[in-house]
Amino acid sequence: MSRKPNLALVGATGAVGTVMIDIINNRENIWGEIRLIASPRSAGKKIKVHGEDVTVVALSPEAFDGIDIAMFDVPDEVSEVWAPIAAERGAVAVDNSGAFRMNDQVPLVVPEVNPEQAKNRPLGIISNPNCTTLTMMAAMGALHRKWTLKELIVSSYQAVSGAGAAGIDELAKELAVVGKDATLGTNTNDVKAALAAAGNDLSESPWSQPIALNVIPFAGSLKAGGHTSEEMKVRDESRKILGIKDLKVAASCVRVPVQVAHSLTVHATFAENLTPDEVRDVLGQQPTIKVVDDPANGLYPTPNMVAGQDPTFVGRIRQALDFDNTIDLFVVGDNLRKGAALNTYEIAELVAKEF
Repeated sequence: MSRKPNLALVGATGAVGTVMIDIINNRENIWGEIRLIASPRSAGKKIKVHGEDVTVVALSPEAFDGIDIAMFDVPDEVSEVWAPIAAERGAVAVDNSGAFRMNDQVPLVVPEVNPEQAKNRPLGIISNPNCTTLTMMAAMGALHRKWTLKELIVSSYQAVSGAGAAGIDELAKELAVVGKDATLGTNTNDVKAALAAAGNDLSESPWSQPIALNVIPFAGSLKAGGHTSEEMKVRDESRKILGIKDLKVAASCVRVPVQVAHSLTVHATFAENLTPDEVRDVLGQQPTIKVVDDPANGLYPTPNMVAGQDPTFVGRIRQALDFDNTIDLFVVGDNLRKGAALNTYEIAELVAKEF
């Protein structure tokens, strides 16, 4: 790096943007200027970045002038408009939304898996994968390099923060109600009735059913064949990141009453024979993975263990019953960090090395 590139963060005051600023403040400062961009209502707000007050500026074409790398932590419809504008103004846009993930001219990058793709950006845009896919991707990338992945069967247990601030707020509101009655959840619809009696008819909830004391076997929007958008992302994004066009994937995505950190059960079949001990050894050598796998002593990854941390955690590593060349494991990652802000920032760090 012959000079320090200038960095912009679009969506600096949002939930993921706030996590991004924490990441920036706790990593080496490799940047020239750091510019914080948000909606006009947030313009003028001051945020500490590496010990200095940085004033948030409103999103506009001119906000990207002089910027080398622009990270986007905003909804799809905002990225769809503004990431190309940033690229036109000379910045490399690193986008955390779903707007460009499956665009053939936009690389979908996980630095531990396919860092070389960061340079393959004809539109000047690099996409960050969905948080569910990202939870398992460092592990699957490492195992694929060693044994060649053929099939994946995945079940996700996704935190409410994956639905944004509305999901976090809804779980908190519901817990405030159900926590007053230890018998709730023992009879059909009594949680829903208790919420309604407290003035919460779920009209403002991201879900049609209560999330407290419950699990909801649906995440995202409904797609063809009865699959959800989250389930389709797991298949399509895994294929693109790993470079396996014919990878067989089956996914079921479930929302659970956890604030932060997605969990996945992964049933992975490979072209070659492998053992649990070999898998532990390979994963244990990965700098962004922590293996926690001692179930005899009650040690395995959980969301409470992982929330707020950067690595992904892997445990319950075992040979699949009745399946050859197949490993079952449990993976947990903070969906706001590695699942969103951290991977986006690590892509920006990759691009920064070009300057």
